[in-house]
Amino acid sequence: MKLNIKNTFTENLPADTITENSRRQVFDSCFSYVNPKSTAKPEMLHVSPEMLNEIGLDHEDSKGEDFLNVFTGNKILKNTKPYAMCYGGHQFGHWAGQLGDGRAINLTEVEHNNNRWVLQLKGAGETPYSRSADGLAVLRSSIREYLCSEAMHHLGVPTTRALSLALTGDQVLRDVMYDGNPAYEKGAVVCRVSPSFLRFGNYEIFASRQDVETLKTLVDFTIHQHFPSLGKPSKETYIKFFKEVAKRTLNMIIHWQRVGFVHGVMNTDNMSILGLTIDYGPYGWLEGFDFGWTPNTTDREHKRYRFGNQPNMGLWNLYQLANALYPLIEEAAPLETILNQYKTDFDKESLKMMRSKLGLQKEEALDKLLIQDLEDVLHVSETDMTIFFRCLSEFDEHESDKWFHIVKEAFYTLEEITGDIKKQWQEWFSRYANRLQVESISNQERKHFMNGVNPKYVLRNYMAQLAIDAANKNDFTMIDELFQLLKKPYDEQPKYQKWFAKRPDWARHKIGCSMLSCSS
Repeated sequence: MKLNIKNTFTENLPADTITENSRRQVFDSCFSYVNPKSTAKPEMLHVSPEMLNEIGLDHEDSKGEDFLNVFTGNKILKNTKPYAMCYGGHQFGHWAGQLGDGRAINLTEVEHNNNRWVLQLKGAGETPYSRSADGLAVLRSSIREYLCSEAMHHLGVPTTRALSLALTGDQVLRDVMYDGNPAYEKGAVVCRVSPSFLRFGNYEIFASRQDVETLKTLVDFTIHQHFPSLGKPSKETYIKFFKEVAKRTLNMIIHWQRVGFVHGVMNTDNMSILGLTIDYGPYGWLEGFDFGWTPNTTDREHKRYRFGNQPNMGLWNLYQLANALYPLIEEAAPLETILNQYKTDFDKESLKMMRSKLGLQKEEALDKLLIQDLEDVLHVSETDMTIFFRCLSEFDEHESDKWFHIVKEAFYTLEEITGDIKKQWQEWFSRYANRLQVESISNQERKHFMNGVNPKYVLRNYMAQLAIDAANKNDFTMIDELFQLLKKPYDEQPKYQKWFAKRPDWARHKIGCSMLSCSS
């Protein structure tokens, strides 16, 4: 197995001088060297052919003993030294101090076709940052991460990727709902892949400790490696760096809102400096359109990370990053300008995104009101977001008798859509029909355009749970079925039509389908 190994992170940044793998505070260091934990009986369950090619390997490589052992933590690649990163973070609005890679171990970096990738095992054992945890992962959460990161990529959402999913052969104790009822589950490891796993928290930890020297070293490294077009490090470059991170963060969240994805735990340690979706824990897709929905049991009371609040949380997290970078800039005004621009840009980009979901290519003054009124009526009764927008592409402004019919499959309780509610819908459809007459494209062209923006298939929680339930019975076929389905989320795919369906009633309140914990 030949990989083009690079070690830029470890060669250019300060390492923890203590080599013992013990839980502790790590100072003046960006990472600690640590080896993955050997597993009892590793078994490779699935490998992404696309990511295999991206790192310079092929199908035959993935079938070898070396591949199995390296990507389950049982063998260290030659000329590499695995490591865990040091970072801090704000969790649910409160500074949590040092966090770090508690169950993630970076194996190495590889370069292929002028792209550089970090290979990271999630669930590969304890690190100095594990605190009281075991550093392991279970099959349940690993399936969700593996499928979702690849699904998000094919949806066009910026994201980290996944190379492989494997069983470890070990049993791992987990309290799924934090209710004092732990149980043993199958252990698993996912190999995550990204140009970088640096987070806002990597910079916050040094600022919080007034360690400006290490902060500067890390920021300079980040700019040199990932933002070289910004120029050599300087005060002006640091400002441009923050502006670019804000822009990428906004772009990522706009995509989340477009497809109805809810991250569930937007702490600053879960925010990628590259604007990638990172750390798939208690995530979910909207079933019923609901700005107030969160998939995270830990967030059930305050709903800080609810769907409608994700743009605000992106801004709040950027404020924390701005505070972390301030010691290098020592001027608040340019940072405040960028943060204010985020608010302006979000309003503009959100409107643009919603226009695209409705197939509107021209800009009209009343579009914002049309969209707001649609969002209001979507909230009146439980309406499936994915199905509604996908079916809306069939809308014909000249066939008023069919308007309601084309979207009726999106309603969870169709019998509720009577009287005033149905009148609200008819009034909105009428306004939408009038608005479409301003457009110059044909209905067929609009349908094609809308179907490229509104996915037909997303990884609904109940779908992932079905794959998990089957896998727990040693049936791994559904993992591959969903993997193949989600590679083409905008295509009709008639053979997978069964997955274009509302959440079934049995899944409404089932653990893993409606609400998830941070251990998910």
